[in-house]
Amino acid sequence: MLKNKTVAAFLTTTMMVPAVAHAADAESENSGDDILVVGDVLYSNQINAVKTPTPIIDVPQSLSIVTADEIEQRGFTSIGQIVDYTPGVNNTQGEGHRDAVVFRGVRSTADFYIDGVRDDVQYYRGLYNLEQVEILRGPNALLFGRGGTGGILNRVTKKGTIGETFGGGQIAIDTFGEFSVQGDINIAAGENIGVRVNAAYESLNNHRDFYDGDRIGFNPTVRFQISPDTTLDLSYEYADHERFIDRGIPTGTDGRPVSALRNVVFGDPELNFTELEAHLLRANLQHAFSDNFKANFSAFYGDYDKVYSNFYASGYDQANTPNVVTLDGYIDTTERENLILSGNLVGEFETGSLSHTLIFGGEYINTSSDQDRFNAFWDTTMDDNEVFAIERPLNLRGGSGVNAAGVATTNDFTADLNDFTQVDIDVFSLYIQDEIKLTDWLNVVLGGRFDSFDITVNNVPNADIRSRKDEEFSPRAGLIIKPRENVSFYASYSESFLPRSGEQFANINGDNNALDPNTFTNLEAGIKWDFEQGLSFTAAVFEIEQSSPQPNDNDPSTLDIIDSKIRGFELQLRGQVTDNWFVSAGYSFLDGEQVDATGSTTGLRLRELPENMFSIWNSIQISDRIGFGLGLTHQDESFINNGNTAVLPAYTRIDAAAHFDVTDNLRLQVNIENLTDTVYFPSSHSTHQATVGAPLNARFSITGRF
Repeated sequence: MLKNKTVAAFLTTTMMVPAVAHAADAESENSGDDILVVGDVLYSNQINAVKTPTPIIDVPQSLSIVTADEIEQRGFTSIGQIVDYTPGVNNTQGEGHRDAVVFRGVRSTADFYIDGVRDDVQYYRGLYNLEQVEILRGPNALLFGRGGTGGILNRVTKKGTIGETFGGGQIAIDTFGEFSVQGDINIAAGENIGVRVNAAYESLNNHRDFYDGDRIGFNPTVRFQISPDTTLDLSYEYADHERFIDRGIPTGTDGRPVSALRNVVFGDPELNFTELEAHLLRANLQHAFSDNFKANFSAFYGDYDKVYSNFYASGYDQANTPNVVTLDGYIDTTERENLILSGNLVGEFETGSLSHTLIFGGEYINTSSDQDRFNAFWDTTMDDNEVFAIERPLNLRGGSGVNAAGVATTNDFTADLNDFTQVDIDVFSLYIQDEIKLTDWLNVVLGGRFDSFDITVNNVPNADIRSRKDEEFSPRAGLIIKPRENVSFYASYSESFLPRSGEQFANINGDNNALDPNTFTNLEAGIKWDFEQGLSFTAAVFEIEQSSPQPNDNDPSTLDIIDSKIRGFELQLRGQVTDNWFVSAGYSFLDGEQVDATGSTTGLRLRELPENMFSIWNSIQISDRIGFGLGLTHQDESFINNGNTAVLPAYTRIDAAAHFDVTDNLRLQVNIENLTDTVYFPSSHSTHQATVGAPLNARFSITGRF
């Protein structure tokens, strides 16, 4: 009841905000001096992915940036939609309850950051309060510590703007019935104070039976200009998210998703769900000692409460028993608190004929994380698996139903404890990097990071406490050759590591306690070319050696450690072709093999590694008030499992958009997904869990500013 009142109050408040501006104008007015993404510079006075005032052309690795303007024009509502149009990365299902990205063949649910600070809890992240999204490819341990093996995704949030009062908002609805409303208000609260509030409510819906949910985001921020050289930003964010969990459909005798079953949901309408409540506090203090030396200190505290419960198809034999399916399930809870303190000193100076951009920093992380999992337990089988007849819907609701033999069966999510662990982590880090300009045409990047990672895991049922301390040094080196100011050739080497506990710290028990952390290496070379009219081109070739936990083919609730080598190349073209034509295009070729304990290749390809991925989006302004967009995203077939027996088919999806500016302050827009109504399966988690892509659908929105 309280939640309904909260939603009603939020809607009432937001609907009172006048309709506001189209995005191109809003970006220039609302972003202030915080973030400069003009031509070649990715720089924020706030913490962001590269942390130094380095032009993109001088960063020796591939990266992609999606601004708030582009998020709005493209109608993006999720991280997954951004990933669809980013070269070198693709989506994995994430068991239907979290963002999960495959960075250059490396699956991750923890390499997410917000304002450069680790955001490692498994959930779906909103876009309502973002200035931009940055996706960096390749290991990034120097700036981010553990993980980041194939890349990282960093969200840069909107901050208060001093001396200005403005606002904006959007109301949207799609053809599935999903509804959202969001607002952005900035108030000049004083000569040296800017207060900004971003808020959003989403009522979720899609093409799948039983799917529903809602999400609330509320993010007030305040900026204090303490002195001409000192700025303090304070932020609180509240996230409340509930949604139905859908883990897709099984594969058949040919190893491919059974298209005839694409309308069947293999779950329980009442017990397939996830709930998240999070409270996030962020503070950032910046001080300029001079024009060339700046320091910042940030503090982050996150309190996360999450539960997810689900049944899913764990077994299916199309040849012998095509009309029945085996279901497995569990309920999983996580309570986590993260405290992260970090500081950086950035200096630009000269020593003789050499110019330096030096960053020296340190970080402390304390994580307290309790997690438990109860398996399903059926009174008919006395274990976690039960067989049901395939029908729409399955004969299962609220944990009770009738099995394939016609016998009533009931599940108990309190009878079979799978695991209960209490984890405490302390991480101390120091890092240094120097970008050295040797000549006008030659730059060198050298740096390294030291991490002390101390983890204690209490296996509560067995009263077994294990601890482990790892100390790792991660180097980084890069070479940038600039024959012209707008052209650079680069080569880089970097390393990263992941503790044996895995990205979610669940397990160092048994043999795992004796193993060293997994270390990852990345070699990359490429070219970046900025054209005069605002068009930029990037090409990169790379090789990654990695080892990571992945779902077991026969029991997706357990993990196997898979070693692999990945090679590939990427092409990216972004920017203004003409004053009225914006293009964003990307292509990646990925080749990777699993390797055995001796380092020899096994002949098996990595799961979720499409050989070819291509995407392109065109935005064309026909007149001062009318514009349209057209694009497509293509993904080759890939293997669903490590045994290479299940296949995710190739697909091509075409999307479109159109907008009309009623006035300078009011825009009407429609975004169309899957224009050709293609049946496709964009991602998976394990052999019998393939996601069913959405059919033709449209999203209508009204956006404006004042």
